[in-house]
Amino acid sequence: MLDRLLNYLTIIGWVILGLYVVLYFLRNLQLYGYKEAFNKLLNYRLLIVVVLLIALSLLNISLIFIEPQEVGVVVSLVEPDGYREQPFRSGLHWIVPLMERVVRYPVYWQTYTMSGEQVEGAKSGNDSISARTSDGQEVFLDTSVIFRIDQNDVIRVHIDWQQRYMDEFVRPILRGLVRTEVSQFTADEVNSSKRKVLEANLDELIREEFNLKGFILDRFLLRKIAFSPQYASAVEAKQVAEQARVQKEYEAQQIRTIAEANRDRVRLEAEGKAQAILLTAQSEQEALKLIAEALQKDPNLLVYRYIDKLGPGIQVMLVPSNNPLLLPVPSLLGTPGAISVGSPTVESTPGPTVTQIPTSTPSR
Repeated sequence: MLDRLLNYLTIIGWVILGLYVVLYFLRNLQLYGYKEAFNKLLNYRLLIVVVLLIALSLLNISLIFIEPQEVGVVVSLVEPDGYREQPFRSGLHWIVPLMERVVRYPVYWQTYTMSGEQVEGAKSGNDSISARTSDGQEVFLDTSVIFRIDQNDVIRVHIDWQQRYMDEFVRPILRGLVRTEVSQFTADEVNSSKRKVLEANLDELIREEFNLKGFILDRFLLRKIAFSPQYASAVEAKQVAEQARVQKEYEAQQIRTIAEANRDRVRLEAEGKAQAILLTAQSEQEALKLIAEALQKDPNLLVYRYIDKLGPGIQVMLVPSNNPLLLPVPSLLGTPGAISVGSPTVESTPGPTVTQIPTSTPSR
């Protein structure tokens, strides 16, 4: 604020003095003529004002304020090397008026971009870096570097580059190192697996070069890699074919999965049916075994089961004659009446009736 105040006061003082001198001269010119008008300008009061304004101007140019984001290099006529060995850091400083001057350099982070977009990079138009891979393919790279000037080496930057460091150092270093490093990789590596390796290698190389010249690199960014239209078309066609192959493999795998599932289902169903048949056979075997054991104990049980299965709604006649005969009555009786079979006679009766004809007891 003091620096600006002195600057404003100096400018205002000289403007007021100039207006006063002009008006005072014109007034004396009308009254006394040219010679007397010039003589009256050389009075001690006006000379005192001029001396004060000169002193204020010298004070203004000798008092230098450096902003926090800046550092100043003092170019001096009184120093043997033509500059002060220590740069001015942020704050208020004094210099020798008319014998020294301060060149300011920014120490904040700066970004330099080279891009294929029209208005994105430091230069308008297509400013991407073209390079050749190890297999002869042309690639175009958009890059950015974030860096700043080292405050301790700002004097070397001033001696080597002054304000030209962007165009005469940063830009050529980037283009040269990127082209050299890209030539160590194939197009497929640059486009896929080795892109991170390429970016890391460039970051290391650029960092070393910047440190040697008084700059600090924060980060190198490999923002975009583009290929020639012919190579891009070939890569796209390859990707489409690869995708089709993957799709077919997926479909084939789905078909195999479905077939395996069906095969497992059929096998499980067959095993289930075989197990059911086996269980049924085992059950029937056990049942027959039990029946055989029961018949062996009581042979008449078979006759009982036989009669029980005939049901109550069937009319039958049991005619003994050495071997028992079972005769359905409705099929034998055309009309109600008696039917004679052998010597015994049986009256037909309505309803479900079973008539047992006693048999003669065999002699012993």
